[in-house]
Amino acid sequence: MSNDDTATENATEQQDPPPPDRMHRLVREIAMGNAVVVALAFVLAVAVGSLMIILTDQGVRDAAGYFAARPMDLITAAWDAISGAYSALFRGSIYNSRANDFAGAIRPLTETLKFAGPLVVAGLGVGLAFRTGLLNIGGRGQMLIGGAAAGWVAVGIDLPVGIHLVVAVAAGIVGGALWGGIAGLLKARTGAHEVIVTIMLNYVAFYLVFFILSEQALLQAPGTVNPKSLPMPETAVLPQLLGDRFNLHLGFLLALVSVALVWWLLNRSALGFRLRAVGENPHAARAAGIDVGRAYVTVMLIAGGLVGLAGVNQVLGTVTSGVTVDLDAGIGFDAITVALLGRSRPIGILAAGILFGAFKAGGFAMQASEGIPVDIVLVVQSLIVLFIAAPPLVRAMFRLPTKEATA
Repeated sequence: MSNDDTATENATEQQDPPPPDRMHRLVREIAMGNAVVVALAFVLAVAVGSLMIILTDQGVRDAAGYFAARPMDLITAAWDAISGAYSALFRGSIYNSRANDFAGAIRPLTETLKFAGPLVVAGLGVGLAFRTGLLNIGGRGQMLIGGAAAGWVAVGIDLPVGIHLVVAVAAGIVGGALWGGIAGLLKARTGAHEVIVTIMLNYVAFYLVFFILSEQALLQAPGTVNPKSLPMPETAVLPQLLGDRFNLHLGFLLALVSVALVWWLLNRSALGFRLRAVGENPHAARAAGIDVGRAYVTVMLIAGGLVGLAGVNQVLGTVTSGVTVDLDAGIGFDAITVALLGRSRPIGILAAGILFGAFKAGGFAMQASEGIPVDIVLVVQSLIVLFIAAPPLVRAMFRLPTKEATA
């Protein structure tokens, strides 16, 4: 072979790096799926939830007993069950038309936004990792460490008003960032799969925080044997935005700021360009001179800090709250759903977080006024993940063209 042929071959290899591996392509397809597939996945989940509402409603079961005699009664009962459930969900999450005054009518919306705050920032942490081709399943551990760090500063350090809150919030962000950075560092240095590492770190974080809360010399509240801290001092509590009558606090504004910062990072900064390039194809990014390992560490530091802020939101949200081993309240895993539904984009994650906040706020109203189990809302959330994670299933059910057919 001549020198010219060899040079041509080498140039071709440099211009055409190998495609991303199968797992990387799967992560991108799930995390940044087609908007139509995501919307249809939501519709399917709501439809299945409606079916479960019908099956659990006593009026529907009674009407089914004499279906042959009066079939329209069953249809009417089913419609009443579904419409009553979703009307209660609306009243409990957006606007309560039965309230005596305007403040009471909009209180459900403020509860939705309160629940949405930690979901949005945690979803941003998961979605940002998705955009770089990483599956961050360690939201629970990052929230626990972030919340524990914020609680330790709040309870254990006496600082002036204003400074105390800022330092506590910063400690929570740093704690979550360092915990997420462990997974990024192991991925970069050893190639350890981030799914396995983050899941294992969840368990490590749980038992580490449990130990800290079981030692009075560390964070345990004096005079108790339960693993919990003292309530947060007023100097370190996130201030309420609309007065004492509402529970909405500064955490939601921090979530909005985080959305703006992540949007700017991904779409306007050089670092965001490098992260997105790694997410598109790490081999091509490496060939272009991007340090892929550093990108993995950097994105997991940022993602962990965002999820840690969700832990801060939980711990410093009210004066009666404190650090417990259950402070994540399932948000670490709900954030995966929020990121998927939002297609790993900041604005989409904001909308998905508010939607899931509405589910949380309205689910209790459904149970109280209609007797519908609140677990149905959890089933709907889980089905959204299932359908989004299986785009070929959704395309087949709605007879949508495949990517190969539209190419």
